[in-house]
Amino acid sequence: MNYTRIVTSFLSSQEKYLILKRSENVKSMRGLWGGVSGIIEGTEEPLQRAKIEIFEETGIIENNIVLAKTANQMQVSSQYSNHGWIIHPFLFTVKESDIKLNWENSEYRWIGPDEMSNYKTVPSLDKVLARLL
Repeated sequence: MNYTRIVTSFLSSQEKYLILKRSENVKSMRGLWGGVSGIIEGTEEPLQRAKIEIFEETGIIENNIVLAKTANQMQVSSQYSNHGWIIHPFLFTVKESDIKLNWENSEYRWIGPDEMSNYKTVPSLDKVLARLL
């Protein structure tokens, strides 16, 4: 099986967690809710990729986030029989929660962990968040 290494970050503010709805302009998982995610490029460090993705997808600069927790990487299968993801999970607290979405996402919500089941999410998003709580 082939695996793609990605980061998935959750931003936390006032005991709520940010989820983003993937836009119709992205290649995969259109219309599904997820964390702030992105593909790790080459030998890039996952934490650095997470910070880049947070800025690109939410407009929040590095000075306004604080790393609260990391979790061990996890393997998640995809809708394709020969492909999966290796996810590097991160949890950040934010000093400001003003979100400016880019083209990759069309909506956002601040939710409690118990609300995750109300959303159609990317595979195993609830498990990624659970590892960080």
